Parts: sequence; structure tokens; C-alpha cells
Amino acid sequence: MLRSLLLMALGILLITANDAATKHLVQTYPVGQVIGLRQAATLLVLLPYVMLFSHWSQLRMVDVRGQMTRGLLFIAGSALIVWSLAELPLATAITMLFLSPVFMALLAVPMLKERIGRHRWVAVIGGFVGVLIILRPGAAAFQWALLLPLAAAAINSLRDVLTRRMARSESSMSMLFWSNIILMAGGFATLPLGWKPVDGVAAMWIVAAGVFNGTAHFCMIEALRSGEASMLAPIRYTALLWAALFGYLIWGEVPDAWLWAGAAVVVATSLHMINEERIRHERRR
Repeated sequence: MLRSLLLMALGILLITANDAATKHLVQTYPVGQVIGLRQAATLLVLLPYVMLFSHWSQLRMVDVRGQMTRGLLFIAGSALIVWSLAELPLATAITMLFLSPVFMALLAVPMLKERIGRHRWVAVIGGFVGVLIILRPGAAAFQWALLLPLAAAAINSLRDVLTRRMARSESSMSMLFWSNIILMAGGFATLPLGWKPVDGVAAMWIVAAGVFNGTAHFCMIEALRSGEASMLAPIRYTALLWAALFGYLIWGEVPDAWLWAGAAVVVATSLHMINEERIRHERRR
């Protein structure tokens, strides 16, 4: 279990480092260019992983329409995330994305026919209260850009619910690989809109972002392979601490008290839901 916890912690650190590198790049380059080149660099990790630790047969598509739909959701969610990274402090954007499990709990009712229990309602209500604290609608400090990661969280939760349905026929590596290819293609489709020349320093940032991205997913897949999801889920919230650290060191960003307060509400209610789900699952055994 310790190995799984360490792998998940490393994965969260690397995915946050990927977000920081992406934020740096998108301040100079168009969103589509950053996404396309970053996902191309991610293949530097994915392809060796398939060759050394998996098998090419694991990449086979069974549910082609599902894979394409998931890929399109990945494009929409990633575009919104990268756009939000360009407009918002790193910690703020990542905190808003913490609402994904709340949206997922709601979407699981119509899509997976699951029932919303009391603990899920606590997470849903608490999550929206936390977001309202951060958004402060009507206040002078309100930013329209805060709606970008909120929309991304909703789209990502829809993608994750679809992923749970597709897990019956598709391997984890197949979904990871093809979503990367579709996202890369979506980024390259923006080439006619005007990409900018990439210098040597930017190229290193792009490769770093791709390697961070691919290695992070590798670590999280390996962590979930040997560890319980309910035990590993709380580790995801360490992303806020890494985001605050990277934001301060690179851009001098300091999260305000409203962000910490809202994040505390979102994280606490989400952890409550995760713990209750774990207890209920153990009782069913």
C-alpha cells in the first residue's frame, strides 16, 4: 500500500508540474499549439511504456464511438483548463477543478443509474458552497475566468463517468493512449489559425510538460493497479499545495483567504463522500 501511496503522490506532483509548464507556455503560444505539441511530447513516455511494460494489443479499440466521444470531451476539457491557466493563478484554477467528483456524483444518477445517498448530497451541497466562496458572485473581485475551470470540471466529470462505462470493454492503456492521440490531433487542427515559431527554451518546456504529463498518468495507473481507489483519492488534493508552491516560486502568486476557505469546504466534503463510499463498499463485502 505504501508503494501505491508514493506513486499517487508522485503522479499528482508531476501532473501539477505539467500544469505549471503549460501555464508558462500558454502565456506566449496559442492554446491549440500548446496542447498539440504537449501531447506529442507525451508520446515520448507512452510509447516506451507500451513497449516495455504492456503490449500493443492493449491499445485495441472495442468501443470506437465511446473512445471518440471520450476524446472529444478530453479536447473540450483540456482547452478550458489550458485557457483557465492562462487567465488565473495556478492554485485557483486547480482548486476549481476539485469540483469534478461533485459533478460526477450528480451525473452518475442518469448515466450509471446510481442513487444519491445522504453523504453524496453533503458533498454536492458542500462543493457548491465552496465554489461560491471562491467565486463571490456580485463581489468586485469576481472574475469571469473563474467559470472556465468550473466548466472544465463539469466536462471532465462527464468524461470520467463515460470512462467508468467504457471500462467494461476498454483497457486503461487503450483509453489513455487514444485520448492522447485525439487530443493531439485536436491541437494540431488549430495549425491554420496561426502557430508561433518555437525556440529552444520553449521546446524544452514543451518536452518537460509532455514527460511530466505522461509519467504522471503512468504513476497514477500503477498506483490504482495495486492500491484501493478510496484510500488513494485524498492524495489528489495535495495538488493544491503543489500549485500554491509553483505559483509562488514562478509567478509570485499568493492564494488569498477566500481561496483557502473555499478549497477547505470543497476538499472536506469530498473527503467525507469518499470515506462514506469506502465504508459502504466494505460493508457489502
